[in-house]
Amino acid sequence: MIYIHIPFCKQKCSYCNFHFSTSLNFKDDMLSAMKKEIFLRKDELQNKNLNSLYFGGGTPSILSSDEIKSLIDEVLKYFSFNSDIEITLEANPDDLDKAFLRGIADSPINRLSIGTQSFFEEDLKLMNRAHSASEAESSIKRAQDFGLENISIDLIYGSPTSSLEIWKDNLNKTIALEVPHISSYALTVEPKTALENWIENGKVESPKEAEQNREFFYMKDFLKNHNFDHYEISNFGKPGFHSKHNSSYWKYCEYLGIGPSAHSYNGNEIRSWNVASNHQYIKKINLNTLAKEEEILSPKDQFNEMIMIGLRTTWGVDLLNLKEKFNEEILEQFQNDIKLNIEEGILVIENNHLKISDKNWFMADGIASNLFQV
Repeated sequence: MIYIHIPFCKQKCSYCNFHFSTSLNFKDDMLSAMKKEIFLRKDELQNKNLNSLYFGGGTPSILSSDEIKSLIDEVLKYFSFNSDIEITLEANPDDLDKAFLRGIADSPINRLSIGTQSFFEEDLKLMNRAHSASEAESSIKRAQDFGLENISIDLIYGSPTSSLEIWKDNLNKTIALEVPHISSYALTVEPKTALENWIENGKVESPKEAEQNREFFYMKDFLKNHNFDHYEISNFGKPGFHSKHNSSYWKYCEYLGIGPSAHSYNGNEIRSWNVASNHQYIKKINLNTLAKEEEILSPKDQFNEMIMIGLRTTWGVDLLNLKEKFNEEILEQFQNDIKLNIEEGILVIENNHLKISDKNWFMADGIASNLFQV
């Protein structure tokens, strides 16, 4: 699979620490560099037949539909598409006007991931989103009118401007709009963001973990009752609408990341990442030099990643896979570490897979980190 990072946004969301620029001055240079990087790295993937192509960012919908199609055409020069390939475009509601959607509907893109975040104005103002509450709703309806039914929306819970009642209304609105996939995250205070600054200066209250916990478990039960599969801690999909792209990440498949700050993985022990600078990225690619660094993951690094990723999914960690992949020292330590968790019901083993019990899933990252080996 291939991930293409579009490093441009109209404005900076208060909670975001991803790499992007609000200046489009070098957009054409960036698109040319991305196409060249695709060529330079065309032999890195063993499987040339793609099951997923994902445009993330940043804000990919800041590009025109023709610019997006040109990147797809470039990929097709060196790779083929499975008949059931999932091609996802992340989009902001304010970009999804009729002209843009008409172009997308006439392209190979068959899945939209819309950055809705909330259907309430106060939430959106706190997050410094570019769209309004009405646009959050109308953009989904317009996309559906153009035949784009495979839609995922992002929702953020646990905001200091929200409440459990508002969160319930957000979920009810989502169900009424017949959206088949939801990616939902607790509002997190990332370093060097506007949100962190506002909280430190007393302008905004800090998110409350207890409230986020309540809203998470309400969402979990509510969406289950509306026939959504909770297949990863932050992802809910109706049958047939699980994200192929993200599921491939969580199953340790190889992937190629194109664009500044994009990450790649060879499916085994090599992980790499591109420089998080638009200027340096363009400069290096134009010199026919890859703009990336890489690391060799040690056995313990690989083990820790498998634990962290696996415990966030409904299928858990494949114990047979661990046994085949790691040495006795790592496995013995692992058995000692999970013993008390199993006795206390925090972890369970089902069909030779280690999972977090439902009541503890909100604490998945902390539980997983306690099992890391150093």
